[in-house]
Amino acid sequence: MKRSGPSVVALLVVLLVAACGGGQGPTASPGGASGDELHGRTFLSTSVTDGGQPRELVPGTRVSVSFARNGKMDANAGCNTIHVPVDLGDGKLLIEGGVLMTAKGCAAKYATQDTWLADFFGSGPSWRLDGDELVLTSRATEMVLLDRTVAEPDRPIEGTRWQLETIFTGETASSVPAGVDAHLTFADGRVTGSTGCNTLEGPATVSADEVTFGPLTMTRKACPDDQGSVERAMVTVLQGTVPFAIISDELTLNPGADHALGLRG
Repeated sequence: MKRSGPSVVALLVVLLVAACGGGQGPTASPGGASGDELHGRTFLSTSVTDGGQPRELVPGTRVSVSFARNGKMDANAGCNTIHVPVDLGDGKLLIEGGVLMTAKGCAAKYATQDTWLADFFGSGPSWRLDGDELVLTSRATEMVLLDRTVAEPDRPIEGTRWQLETIFTGETASSVPAGVDAHLTFADGRVTGSTGCNTLEGPATVSADEVTFGPLTMTRKACPDDQGSVERAMVTVLQGTVPFAIISDELTLNPGADHALGLRG
């Protein structure tokens, strides 16, 4: 659902981490777990220990691990994202051909954490799943993660104040300019909010994964360039029936289309 912002370099680099490094932890899933139970799920770290002692992550970050149904895994610890095919058979998480990671420039502390994360997954950790809790173990490191739907449940689209953060145009994702306060609230069959310049309101019928907008009423204040570009982007999307997707506190209106909006609740 999410597209990278303009600061993200799409180029992938191969980190020099062996896919099946030595010193792997013991298989943690008796009976040869296939990993099917992980597919389609995202997990967020709740604790990491090295040698039984807590490992402190960079403040404000946590490890996120997603398992797609096509057999690929994404992992992120605050900056770059690992995107690789994985074999989850027999309670092992094995990557073939090395760890692929995006090449976004990061501050040193994040780059160091990226290297640690790549080494951890490149070492072929064992895994076990207990309900909504996933435990990954490699060498002396243990990472405990919780299913995202439990750790960070999706916000309801109605009754949440959604702040516009990102404007998607084709393959480009642009951040809302600093100081532009654009937001939307859906409630009682209507939408109210601001384009960052003018206020707006109008009918908005919410279904399971779509919003049908009626004609919007807006104030007519003249807008500076930054505010005007945001307003035009919002008006372009907020018309007719628009699909939406919510992951945790992030709402995307018109995901995957040439014109879309990314908001945070």
